[in-house]
Amino acid sequence: MPSTPRFAYKADRLKPLRAFCQTARLGSVSRAAEALYVSQPAITLQLQALERELGQKLFERSGRRLVPTRAGEALYELARPLVDGIDTLPTAFRNQLKGLDAGELNIAANSSTILYLLPRIVERFRERHADVRLSLHNTVSADGTDLLRTDAVDLVVGSMHDVPTDLVYEPLHRFEQQLVLPPGHPLADKDDLTLADIGQHGLILPPKRQITWRLVDLVFQQNRVPYTVALEVGGWEVIKQYVAMGMGISILSSICLTEADRGRIVTRPLDRFFPARSYGVVMRKGKLPSPQARAFMDMIHPDLFLRRDYYEGGHSER
Repeated sequence: MPSTPRFAYKADRLKPLRAFCQTARLGSVSRAAEALYVSQPAITLQLQALERELGQKLFERSGRRLVPTRAGEALYELARPLVDGIDTLPTAFRNQLKGLDAGELNIAANSSTILYLLPRIVERFRERHADVRLSLHNTVSADGTDLLRTDAVDLVVGSMHDVPTDLVYEPLHRFEQQLVLPPGHPLADKDDLTLADIGQHGLILPPKRQITWRLVDLVFQQNRVPYTVALEVGGWEVIKQYVAMGMGISILSSICLTEADRGRIVTRPLDRFFPARSYGVVMRKGKLPSPQARAFMDMIHPDLFLRRDYYEGGHSER
């Protein structure tokens, strides 16, 4: 019975996997060699040995670049978190030893999340970890995930519809969509409220980049109901104030409604037409959270992201 070939690099699997990941990232053996401070022949030998052991071609040439084959893409998805985890282990270890009495935590969230969902969580976090410098970045969801990908923030807290494959999303709270009206509005007490009824009145909506605007547009378009936007304005408190002044009606998540709104506006549930919005935590897939981020997530929900495979794809609202 023939024996399985043995390769010298098996004594150190990290080297060929690191060479492979750098080549995949940079598209060039020479650039990978420069990044790793080794010779080009060393990178080539490691890649060849890896291909022999796996029995698959991992790269093909596209113009002047090397691009992963289908097998190479599959290996990259598996190897990248391992290599990144090993390469960042010293820093992560030092941060772990420091504990939570130092360091910083950067969180991206949209205005409604910062205003309505996070205050009590932030208050509890500050009470327990006063030495951690906490920064909340007020962004729309798209900007927040861009900051997450560049490690400018540790977490994104907010709402997501479609979850990109490089991110993981754990929804924690669900809020129904509500129609918001000024007192005495014709739709306030109308029986059998329809989308067509709503579409006849001017809507006050947040800017188009925000999820709410896209959700409203999607529902009306899918039902082929025309509608008009009377005003676009940022900030839910501003929108509610304009509704109370009789400048239009709006559709918003119940997360934005407080006791202070009683009497000045009227709400009607829209669960017949609009799906509930979830709010939760977004992280980069495969990246271990810092101790500070872990502690903040525990304030929201203990063992968050530990209830299922950490490397799974995130939930999607669609």
